[in-house]
Order: sequence, then C-alpha cells, then structure tokens
Amino acid sequence: MVAAVRVHKPGGPEALTYEDVQIAAPGQGQIKIKQHACGVNFIDAYFRMGMYPSPVGLPFIAGNESAGEVMAAGPGVTDVKVGDRVAFVGPLGGYAGERLVPADRAVKLPANISYEQAAGMMLKGMTVQYLLNKTYKVEKGTVCLIHAAAGGVGLIACQWANHLGATVIGTVGTKEKAELAKKNGCHHTILYRDEDFVAKVKEITSGKLCDVVYDGIGKTTFPASLDCLRPLGYFVSFGSASGQIEAFNINILQTKGSLFATRPTLNNYVAKRDDLVATAADLFKVVGSGAVKIPINQKYPLKDAAKAHKEMEGRDTTGSTILMP
Repeated sequence: MVAAVRVHKPGGPEALTYEDVQIAAPGQGQIKIKQHACGVNFIDAYFRMGMYPSPVGLPFIAGNESAGEVMAAGPGVTDVKVGDRVAFVGPLGGYAGERLVPADRAVKLPANISYEQAAGMMLKGMTVQYLLNKTYKVEKGTVCLIHAAAGGVGLIACQWANHLGATVIGTVGTKEKAELAKKNGCHHTILYRDEDFVAKVKEITSGKLCDVVYDGIGKTTFPASLDCLRPLGYFVSFGSASGQIEAFNINILQTKGSLFATRPTLNNYVAKRDDLVATAADLFKVVGSGAVKIPINQKYPLKDAAKAHKEMEGRDTTGSTILMP
C-alpha cells in the first residue's frame, strides 16, 4: 500500500482525501514510478471540482504531473528501463507515492534536472514552450502581455519571452508579486486590482499595443484583453483560473482589428511521442543553460494537498508548487 490523495466526490479542497491505496503491477506498455515529487496545477483543481470530468470515474487519484524513478516495466516497454529517472504529464494519478504511467508518455530526465525541478516545470514549462514557440512565435521585438505574471506559468513565461528578445508586460495582484515578476524577466508590471490594465498597456506601448496576449485567467480578463492587441494580434487563452470564458459573438474579433483567438492545450501539441520528446528537450535545454530558472516557491507534504489547493486558489502562491510523497 502507498499513500495517495483521492477525490471521492467533486468539491472544494476538502474533497482531497489522504489515504492508502494499492498500485498494481505495470501492464502492457506501462511503467511503475516511485515518485519523488508531484506538481500542483490549476488543472488539478478543475478535475477536483468536476469542471473537467475524470476519465477514470470516481474515486480517482488527483494530479497530472510528477517525477521519479522507474521501479518496474511492463511487457512491450523498450524506451525506458528500471532505474531511469523520468518525468511525466498526462492522465490522473500524480498525487501518490507510486504510480503507473504509459511508458510512451514519460520522458527521461537529464542529469542536470532534479526531480523537484521536473515536477515543478513539466506541465508549466512545456506549456510555455508551445505558447511562445508554436501558438504564437515570440521573437526579438515582440510585445507580449502575460496575465498572472507571478504564477507558475507566468514566471517561466516571463523569463523565456525575455530570453527570446520580447518586451514583456505582466499583470499581477500585489506589489510583492510585481517585484517577483520583474526579477524573472518582466519589463513592465501592472497591478490589475488597482490599475486599468488596458489603459496601462496603451501607456506602456505608446498606443501601439501588444502582438500577443497570453491569458490563463479567463473570465475576468475577457474581453478587455482584446483591447490590448494591435490589429491582427493574437489572443491566446490557455487557462480559466477565474472561470471559463463564455460564448461570445465572433464578430468582436473583426471590430477590434481582425484579431486571432485560440484556446490551445498541451495535450494536442505533444500528442505524438516525437513532439513530446522534442518539446521536453527544448525545455530541458533552456533550463539547463540557466536562461530560465524554475522557481519552486511552495513545497508541501503529500498529506497537505488540500492546503496546497486552498492557497493556490486563494492567489496566495507564486511560481511552482510541489507535493513531496
């Protein structure tokens, strides 16, 4: 038996139940991982609340992201072996001392990437990789607005966009978060609770506005984010921390400058094994070089997963949060 955090009924953070479970032997194409660190992400809360239905029904072990050592490999596994250090983003099951994963969804960790770094960056870091390099290609001279710039995705995105030569504008909730964002590559910060972020973007850019807005907030930043974009600009919605954006009249994109709007997700960008490996390799390279650091600003014992969710949803966290089995 191993410790795990399960959801028996959708609800608030209190729905996360710490208990012992039995993890089976790996089946065809599977590996069993002894977990060293588990990542905490907003998507975990969406599953916990029932906003996203659990693909395995109830109860389920929460969590999508983890890193650890391969304990056993099932039939048909050729790419990884017992003893390999691996990281994983994918099906539920992350908040546990051990877990089963499809071997073709695990990536080997380079020696210079720790388990804790991996658990704090696989989902968030690979998300930033596709957002900045594929959804909208950020390069020297790009002007981008990043909402929640001091959050887990935000701090990685600010560093990486700065590294690519962009002018980075970020919205944050407090002066402390503004300082943190600036230390992580954000050139201009906007206190969204005290300032009109659209007006501030216009001021910062001398009216030229942004090429792209990266929005993991959702409901409360839409449609104002569209007013931060130049004609033909890109609105990239990749999260719903404040609730989902409701259906809108698509003609609004035409009236605000023939804008592009997209709602990407990591799963589609790494659906093929080759794309997963290439995306992870790019992340490992930029982190390994020191150009992007992974700020793990909260660590909790696995049994305190409910507290981690409560503080994440209360906007009391910055950077990455991990659970320690």
